[in-house]
Amino acid sequence: MERKQFLKTVMAAVPLTVAGMKLSALNKIAESLENTPKMPVLFLGHGSPMNAITENEFVQGFRKVSSEIEKPKAIVVVSAHWQTQGTRVTAMEQPQTIHDFGGFPQELYEVQYPAPGMLELAQDVKDLVQNTTVHLDDKWGLDHGAWSVIRHMYPKADVPVIQLSLDYRKTPQEHYELAQELNKLREKGILIVGSGNNVHNLRMVHWGKLNENFGFDWANEANEKMKELIMSGNHHDLINYSKLGRAFQLSIPTPEHYLPLLYALALQDKKDEISIFNDDPVGGSLAMTSVKIG
Repeated sequence: MERKQFLKTVMAAVPLTVAGMKLSALNKIAESLENTPKMPVLFLGHGSPMNAITENEFVQGFRKVSSEIEKPKAIVVVSAHWQTQGTRVTAMEQPQTIHDFGGFPQELYEVQYPAPGMLELAQDVKDLVQNTTVHLDDKWGLDHGAWSVIRHMYPKADVPVIQLSLDYRKTPQEHYELAQELNKLREKGILIVGSGNNVHNLRMVHWGKLNENFGFDWANEANEKMKELIMSGNHHDLINYSKLGRAFQLSIPTPEHYLPLLYALALQDKKDEISIFNDDPVGGSLAMTSVKIG
């Protein structure tokens, strides 16, 4: 066989190989989990760790949204507080409750959220994602981006929870594309939650108004524009947020709290209804805006 013809043959086989890998992964998911009505997807603005133990409008919003959906078989959380080199997923029977913060009341450090892990789901996530390698992790657990919100939604800790990390080397577009590969989980009773804050600039917080619904003009401007883009389905501009001007640059000085929003949006289907809740600014430079998809 001539070299040109050989290369053509090899390249023609590549899409079939990739398709075969994805089909194999989907078959594994089909075997391990039964089909269910499609689950919604959530982006939750988690705000201060104190929301874990404080009764306020935001935790009431978390409870309300959980009451509106079927109890999931398990939860996959993408938290702003687990950044790694490479993509990792927690794979242990009993994830630890991580208190990844400082300077708060002792009461907060005593909180435990003993939700079980789910090893087979971690393996399913690893198998589903084909555009990068997902590594199974037995060291992390549940950070406060996960447990501080989920404990209000499922206080009995009777729903298994795993976390998927944010690879800090990936671009927003790459994170979005990775998330899209998890779509099949929505049909298997799995609730996928992005936990962060769409507006998050700790350096500019007005600490005297941290417990007030107050936003700087630039924070309110960015939040309003984000909501407009979310409701219109304009994911392109949300992915390319760095091009949207100074208000966005101030609102997203670093990407880790914003990226979980892209994970949620990437899982949106055309027929999904979108609702926004907990839509209030706090401390001037934070927004608690949360999104329910489906």
